[in-house]
Amino acid sequence: MKRDRILVVDDEPGIRESLTGVLEDEGYKCRAVATGEECLAELRRNAYELVLLDVWMPGIDGLEALARIQEIPFAERPEVIIISGHGTIETAVRATKLGAFDFIEKPLTIEKVAVIAKNALHQRRLALEIHRLKDGDDQQPRIIGQSVPMKALRQQLTLMAGTNGRVLIYGESGTGKELVAHAIHALSPRASEPFVEVNCAAIPEDLIESELFGHRKGAFPGAAEDKIGKFQKAHGGSLFLDEVGDMSLKTQSKVLRSLDEQRFEPVGASESVQVDVRVVAATNKNLQEEIERGNFREDLFYRLNVIPFYVPPLRDRREDIAILSDYFLREFTTAYGRKPKELTPEAYATLQEYYWPGNVRELRNLMERIVIMNPQVRIDARHIPLNVTRRMVERPMDRFASLAEVRESAEREYILKKLEETKGNVSRTAELLGLERSNLYRKMKTLGIAPKE
Repeated sequence: MKRDRILVVDDEPGIRESLTGVLEDEGYKCRAVATGEECLAELRRNAYELVLLDVWMPGIDGLEALARIQEIPFAERPEVIIISGHGTIETAVRATKLGAFDFIEKPLTIEKVAVIAKNALHQRRLALEIHRLKDGDDQQPRIIGQSVPMKALRQQLTLMAGTNGRVLIYGESGTGKELVAHAIHALSPRASEPFVEVNCAAIPEDLIESELFGHRKGAFPGAAEDKIGKFQKAHGGSLFLDEVGDMSLKTQSKVLRSLDEQRFEPVGASESVQVDVRVVAATNKNLQEEIERGNFREDLFYRLNVIPFYVPPLRDRREDIAILSDYFLREFTTAYGRKPKELTPEAYATLQEYYWPGNVRELRNLMERIVIMNPQVRIDARHIPLNVTRRMVERPMDRFASLAEVRESAEREYILKKLEETKGNVSRTAELLGLERSNLYRKMKTLGIAPKE
């Protein structure tokens, strides 16, 4: 896991050298600069958990630099310890009011610096946890459903919860890939660290590299100041690359190098930045076909596809439709202060017959609309505004975009059925399928099926 990063700011070279030496001996990763201006520039470029900041320096003094540090967004703001060779009570009080964790005087002792740094970092972790609790981020994402595919998905989450392996999540738009990514992070050893999201399809191609890796001031027209990229913001935690199949080949190349080395160069920078990031990616495309078309790098695919997850479309888990409908009705009646609502058997039947091209997202939006537009408690079939021409029984093959998807879906469904018959015994299932056990394991991994332990 990542080491806490500390920035030492002092205009005396001897102090900078001694402080960084002490702190690195304690296991921290340190960098030192000489002025307040350099301090602020470094914080724009890189993320730090703690700053040791001298008061009396040429240019911007420590207290002014401290005030500017407090303008950094809370989740990215470091704790600050003020140090001074000419401390007064007035200066200490002012530093505390400006947000400093502590105020210590020179000459500094090794023991005192180490203890206060440890306490400051502990305080920062507590503050971030409280912030998450207030925002409701402590609640683990709920993977709802009792169908065989969803039980298999939850089992797979449990099996890989303690690992740091990279994950590639497959599934149509609206199936809940982002929810699965959140669950992977919440169950991982990185759960207390940042979870940073990037929608690769929503960012223009000329900006995606800057968004991921950051940039230096003046790197391109409009780059008025340094910017920290998503990779760096996710340091120690997880980076979720949603719709990774829409990433340009140029950006794919840089992402590949970053995955291999855990290091990258911001746009316009001459120095590289070291990070510790777990990448979770998701796509609604068939990446094997994208590779054949020359739109996706095969080597990047294999880097991302260490642990494949498949999130099935809603029409493939119809037994979950009623459970999800009830869940969303409760969610929105509570949110809008309405009376609890219930669906009639005819309403459930209508929902079961529908094709659900928008998957769970479409069902959620429908339940919200029903809560808003219908004052009555009992919701009948006539209150459900669905396009009857998209009934599932009438258009069963519309969900497939290619012959490869038809074959993959059929193989996955058949293997799941045989695994259910053998109660998860892979060796017995391989015999029934006429495959070698190792070949079945490879096939299961490709299709996102977790072996039952």
